[in-house]
Amino acid sequence: MIEPKLRSMVKEYFRGVDDEDLPLLLGTLSEDCAFSIETHEVKLIGHDAISRMFHRLWSNHKWVRHDQFSFVEEAQNDVIAVRFRVTNKLHDDQLVYKSNCNFFTCRDNKFIEVRVYMSGENTLDHANRS
Repeated sequence: MIEPKLRSMVKEYFRGVDDEDLPLLLGTLSEDCAFSIETHEVKLIGHDAISRMFHRLWSNHKWVRHDQFSFVEEAQNDVIAVRFRVTNKLHDDQLVYKSNCNFFTCRDNKFIEVRVYMSGENTLDHANRS
């Protein structure tokens, strides 16, 4: 059975993303969290780099939503995977749907690693621009 606390932490993380609530989102991540987009060979370390990435995501879309969560338990109690649907609303009102999977590693009630497997274009836009 999946640890309810990890499932709750994952949902809190995505609530922060969907509500554009950076303090809530960062509250789920360790200060030195390693955030990677495995399908696009991107790796970010720490709150500053992760914050810049999410600010770009939010500015590039009217909104983003994550739903249809399907959790997968790993033998260890500190790792959880989740498959989900992403809906991005672009500024021209076009809706883009994706099927993604994230792997979260937890230590001391914070995620120390988030690994993202994303279908299609990299909507997290890791480019070094403001």
